[in-house]
Amino acid sequence: MAVPSEQYGRSYGDLEAGEEYKSSHPTEQDTHEQEALLSPKEYPQVTETVPKTSTKCCAATRARVTHVVSFLAGILACVVVQYIVCHTGSSQHTSSHVDIFASPDAGSTVVDRYPPTSPTNAFPSLFPSSVGYAGPTPTGAEAGLIQTAPAYPIHTGAPHLVSPLSFTSKHNATGSSSHHFDIFKHWGNLSPWFSVSKGAFGLDSTPEAPETCQITGLHFLHRHGARYPTSYASYGGPANFSSRLHNAAAGWNTHGELSFMNDWTYKLGEEVLTPFGRQQLFDLGVSMRIKYGYLLKIFDNPSLYAPRDRMLSSALNFAIGFFGYPFEGQYQQSITIEADGFNNTLAPYKTCPNANSKDRASRSLHYVRQWTAIYLADAHTRLAPLMKGYDLSIEDVYTFQQLCAYETVAIGYSKFCELFTEEEWKGFDYSLDLYFWYDSAFGSPVARVQGIGYVQEMLARLTQTPIAVHNSSTNATLNDNPVTFPLDHNLYVDATHEVVVLNIITALNLTNFAADGPLPADHIPTHRSFKVSHLAPFATNIQFQLLSCSSIRDPQIRIVINDGVTPLTSLKGCPEQKDGMCPLSTFIDAQREMSKNTDWDWGCNGDWKVPHGSGWNTTTGYPPEKPLA
Repeated sequence: MAVPSEQYGRSYGDLEAGEEYKSSHPTEQDTHEQEALLSPKEYPQVTETVPKTSTKCCAATRARVTHVVSFLAGILACVVVQYIVCHTGSSQHTSSHVDIFASPDAGSTVVDRYPPTSPTNAFPSLFPSSVGYAGPTPTGAEAGLIQTAPAYPIHTGAPHLVSPLSFTSKHNATGSSSHHFDIFKHWGNLSPWFSVSKGAFGLDSTPEAPETCQITGLHFLHRHGARYPTSYASYGGPANFSSRLHNAAAGWNTHGELSFMNDWTYKLGEEVLTPFGRQQLFDLGVSMRIKYGYLLKIFDNPSLYAPRDRMLSSALNFAIGFFGYPFEGQYQQSITIEADGFNNTLAPYKTCPNANSKDRASRSLHYVRQWTAIYLADAHTRLAPLMKGYDLSIEDVYTFQQLCAYETVAIGYSKFCELFTEEEWKGFDYSLDLYFWYDSAFGSPVARVQGIGYVQEMLARLTQTPIAVHNSSTNATLNDNPVTFPLDHNLYVDATHEVVVLNIITALNLTNFAADGPLPADHIPTHRSFKVSHLAPFATNIQFQLLSCSSIRDPQIRIVINDGVTPLTSLKGCPEQKDGMCPLSTFIDAQREMSKNTDWDWGCNGDWKVPHGSGWNTTTGYPPEKPLA
């Protein structure tokens, strides 16, 4: 990048060649620069003084010595007084900082405006992205790791992020600690996605093509990457906490482990992707191209669908990773509207009134409050005394854990992470299982109806048959047009939210994840099948693999969630199969029946009621049955 030389002053060459001359012969420009930097009172008065007698010289020397001795004596006196005051104060008070309050800026929101309002490139025509000399451009063969490699690459989840170094069980009574504890895998939906362990979902199989089989098509569903907090929070909420803290900054202070909060500021934006979130989707696109690039030889125009800003940004970052730059013209991109009144299978709650009813859809708060009061009791007892002038609640302590996750995926590291033990992080992870089980998955009465629209769209793609009846969140304007909703592609990619991913898992009737439900709020089940960090972390992804096998007559399908192969035995007719495969026709029949038995109108518009708490439960994600007419 060329930079005007005036901005940085003299070049190294200028300094080397002319420094001696300039130092002895100041130019007019040098004089003007000096005058601009110094106020009139600061102008140096340069005079040459020649001592006339040695007596004056000695007197001046004695004066300098006297000044130095006086200066050193003053320093010594200050040190002695400070020691006496501090020593006396420490014997009378438990904290010498009790009267020093937090910075007035503590808890305030910090915003760095980028990009700038005016363009950094004022002459774009002078800096084109292509100058017509691309050089050699031949490409090689498409990658097909999913078919050819002897092993499947494992995604660890959190490059570029730093985990806390000092939290490892320092508060645990036993003093023992697992040095292999990965905090990033215990943040529920706020975890960066990672490859779940082999067998995590009950099958001893890996995502690569089983022996004698080839993967012939892929339907790929993913969540957006790591984002800033949303503008709403039913419990906790970093933005809500920081505002309360800032409003009371003149009256509180912290010490000990919380001392960093005295000048802590809120550095998180709202809802859009963080830099790490962009990187997640770019990496995901690269990895999918390496695994499934060979599918591009089968067809000419893959399809990517996305609503809302962070989904669109995720889809575009995925596209750059998958196709490379420039990616325009290499695939068909459908940007769907996420707003009230628009049917959208990737944002079904916008047309499902009961999904926005606190009395019907927000069932988790009762359970989350009950659980946090249990697992955070010790943390609250430990941390509350470290904050004077502010009544720290259990909910505030829970927000500290949220801040740990959000700050880490936004700015790379968070001091809040150091405040908790391994067991408390496991408790946090489970709190998010409770939250999503009862609000978005098998324990929610509106989960299945919200996920069924995507299932209907997938059935249309699998059978290459247009949707016959639009009775859910499917969009007739888009779905009935073969241009905007093509049915003959081998690769589809859809971007959505974690709640919709869980809605879809529920609507697919993958009840192996509901084997331990309803989830209790007083302890963590020893072997729980529903873990949000496994199913819906940042950039979570589901592969619906279509397979052709020489050893099996019929085309097959299987589902791989975050590299974990999922059994399909909960679907009517699907056999127990070591690699999780089910005949495609059987899968289609099971999903058609599921769709037929899901009443969108009743689930989303029906006048049904469920009591708060554990007075009513479901493990199918469906509301109370509709009364017979």
